[in-house]
Amino acid sequence: MEYDFDLICIGLGPAGMAVSIMGAEMGLKVCAIEKSKVGGECMNVGCIPSKSLLRISKLRYATAKLREMGLMDGEMPDIKAPFPKISGYLDYISDKKTLNMFAKVNLILSEGSASFVDSHTVRVGEKSVSAQRIFIATGTEPMLPPIDGLSDIDIMTNLNIFNLAEVPRSMTIIGGGAIGCELAQAFTRLGSRCTIVQMDEHLIPLGDKEAGKLLEDVFKKEGIDVHNSKKIISLKNEDGKICLQTEDGICIKSEKLLMAAGRKVVLDELDLDNAGVKYNRRAIEVDEKYRTSVSHIYAVGDCNGGVMLSHAAMHQGMFAIMNAVSPFAMFKFKNHVIPWTVFTEPQVSYVGMREEDLKKNGIRYETHIAKYEDYGAAIAENVGVGFVKVYTNYFGKVFGVSIVGDGSGEMINEWALIIQKKIRLHSILFLAHSFPTMGFLSKRIAEMWMMKKMSSSFIQKLCIFFYRKV
Repeated sequence: MEYDFDLICIGLGPAGMAVSIMGAEMGLKVCAIEKSKVGGECMNVGCIPSKSLLRISKLRYATAKLREMGLMDGEMPDIKAPFPKISGYLDYISDKKTLNMFAKVNLILSEGSASFVDSHTVRVGEKSVSAQRIFIATGTEPMLPPIDGLSDIDIMTNLNIFNLAEVPRSMTIIGGGAIGCELAQAFTRLGSRCTIVQMDEHLIPLGDKEAGKLLEDVFKKEGIDVHNSKKIISLKNEDGKICLQTEDGICIKSEKLLMAAGRKVVLDELDLDNAGVKYNRRAIEVDEKYRTSVSHIYAVGDCNGGVMLSHAAMHQGMFAIMNAVSPFAMFKFKNHVIPWTVFTEPQVSYVGMREEDLKKNGIRYETHIAKYEDYGAAIAENVGVGFVKVYTNYFGKVFGVSIVGDGSGEMINEWALIIQKKIRLHSILFLAHSFPTMGFLSKRIAEMWMMKKMSSSFIQKLCIFFYRKV
């Protein structure tokens, strides 16, 4: 049978971009469909605009700190409307940078949602296109938990918060994960009074408990109230404010409410039944090659219910197209570690197994911690809050790493490579690290591990024996 294209990709977020651009560069005839904007949520209403907002807020906060230290006079800068500036950045990225990458791709943009006609054919509006293989990369959207009164509240999510006219005077945030924490700090530093309410017992629940506690201490010093392990029973409008009521009687009022309590897949528009693709309420079902129940249809990124991170989606898209091109390829996402970072100040990063995972699996491990407060460069740069924590075994195999502190988002990549390539700590010990960078703390971990070995009386006796023999 002859098809219009070799490949159709539905959705142009991180996963879809990887599939479409790589497929076209491989010489395939590619059609990519996006109902909104190229880049998906990450580029337009997620990772990228939030980093821009964090940078703007950091500059204002740095000014305040200089005034506190007596190093600067004058009034505190008043930043009321950063959002148009951020929008300008995003337009430039989209028009001048991102779209240039799709020169070899047939694009169907902003013409409606794609839906399956059959297993090889997709309809968008009045158009129908067919392909030998189809990749679904439709991502997720904010989840709205079943809270009494929610439908009566004008809530915000990451989809609309960057459209605000000005910074609100107060804001309650439901959820203490990456989105909730990043935006809580950004808006607080821009002058808003922020409160985080969540059911989890510590901030950044997917990470290290100690890291979450440290971040919470920082937040409280900056004026952010944090309420952990709280069940929300109702929301209502009261005296021009949004009133959030918890099960234990706490009432929190604010001008705005941000919902940041997780993500969910949206599959109804796809008409997957027409293609025979199996799915459930959580995700599209895939095998290790990202194939759905219909072998020529793939599902990559958040829509398959895996690790919901932009760079994880990119990785899946890359692996999926390589698996599709070669009958001998078997790139498995589960064989690759995925580091992640929350871009608060201090940054919170993680890769590998958590301590609770090690205990659950009965793995014997050692814990080594290098604190920023013990490092001269961190003290001199006034970034002495944080730590590098590494779980390893006696022989230097690394299981997991938690880094809280300045530059952790860059530092965690080295540890991802260490775990991925099964590099032992002695190799890190003998690798010269640029000094005085924060990354030098990673080398310090290897030094600690080695010094622990040197504390053995047997090792000490050996060292003394050979030293005196030379």
